Parts: sequence; structure tokens; C-alpha cells
Amino acid sequence: QVQLVESGGGLVQAGGSLRLSCAASGCTFNSYGLGWFRQAPGKERDFVAAISGTGSVTYYIDSVKGRFTISRDNAKNTVYLQMNSLKPEDTAVYYCNALRSWSASRRTAETILDYWGQGTQVTVSS
Repeated sequence: QVQLVESGGGLVQAGGSLRLSCAASGCTFNSYGLGWFRQAPGKERDFVAAISGTGSVTYYIDSVKGRFTISRDNAKNTVYLQMNSLKPEDTAVYYCNALRSWSASRRTAETILDYWGQGTQVTVSS
């Protein structure tokens, strides 16, 4: 079974930075887009950022644009999310998934896997 393992979360003060990683095993996603999602307590999981298979195309929701950077290392089957200038509203559990497609206009994504990893907790204190 394909596994996604997220890591790199933690507790940080507002204005700080974190770098999340998501390593995939059991399958190679080099031909697929990869995305990051987040779920805050009591809220639905939201689509945050995406990157194409080659890494040439990226997408960010407006609230993280200019602060977050998504990247990937296909040799390591890993996707990253560099998060700078963190805000308390970024507090959430962050997840990754492979993407069949995404829509910038609708701010939605269709994931390839119908299950999720354990996620990594990001907590930003004010």
C-alpha cells in the first residue's frame, strides 16, 4: 500500500518558519502533481498548495501566497512546504496527497489516494 509520511511540524511563534516534508513510499509519484492540505480544529480539510510533476507549475491559496513555497524532489519521492512569516491562523494539521488534478479558479483538488497519512501538527502562537 502507498504510504505518505508527513513531518516537520511543531510549535513556533508568529513570524517564524517551518519546513514540512512528505515522503511517499510504495509508489512513484513523479508523473503526478502533489499537494498540501490543512485541517484546523473543527474545520474541514482545505487545499493549500500544489506542484506539478515536473515542478514547473505551482499553486497557492491567497492566504499563503508569498509566505509558503512548495517544492519537490522526485529522486526522493518527497514534497516540501516551506512556511515563512507564519500566522496563528496557519495553525492546523498539515497533510499531503498526490493529485489527479486541481483547479486554481475553484480552489479545489482531486486526490489520487482516498486516504491520508497521519499529518503533522503546526501550531503558531501569537
